[in-house]
Amino acid sequence: METRNAFPITPATQVRRRPERASYDRAAAYAILDEALYASVGFVADGAPYVIPMIFARLGDRIVLHGASKSRLQLMLATQARLCVTVTLVDGVVLARSAMHHSMNYRSVVVFGKAEELTAEADKRAGLAAIVEHVVRGRSAESRPPNALELKATRVFALPIEEASVKIRQGGPLDDAEDIELPYWAGVIPLTLIAGAPVPDPKHLPRVPAPPTTLAYQRVVAP
Repeated sequence: METRNAFPITPATQVRRRPERASYDRAAAYAILDEALYASVGFVADGAPYVIPMIFARLGDRIVLHGASKSRLQLMLATQARLCVTVTLVDGVVLARSAMHHSMNYRSVVVFGKAEELTAEADKRAGLAAIVEHVVRGRSAESRPPNALELKATRVFALPIEEASVKIRQGGPLDDAEDIELPYWAGVIPLTLIAGAPVPDPKHLPRVPAPPTTLAYQRVVAP
């Protein structure tokens, strides 16, 4: 039975390859979306497929996207055409004894749907602030908000997160039994996203020191 905690399984979201790695849990999807820095947005325009990497944010049960008012993507979103948004977090490189069983540990989310434009000024500002906060929490209070001209030149859309699936691979290599005794190293090389020391803009005058949001910046560390 469908509950608010799980996404319904649809022909688009049903995971057929390695279904044991699939999840339709809303909380799991939200955790991955919140950790990912960017999303790949796929759509079809003029009969041709496009996939564009974009900064995004999750605002409640919606994914917020933004861009220049006359960009190809924004014009397509305005038609409420169906799109696909995906994120992937790579947690490790999996080295097997057999070349065919090399893999990666990952956490991914795929979301399908139609986006709705946020036209009210308060909603646009909330959406744009959410995108800034998604990248650096607390940064909205440390920067100038969009002015009227910037708001006019930018369109903001919200995609409901209602048709989605999660896929996760964890653990070591899955070698064939007959390969276990082969003299090749096998295991996992963990990968994490690590922030370096903040580098100030050369044009920045020393009016203020680097804020704690930059000095302590990090993404969520995978378990």
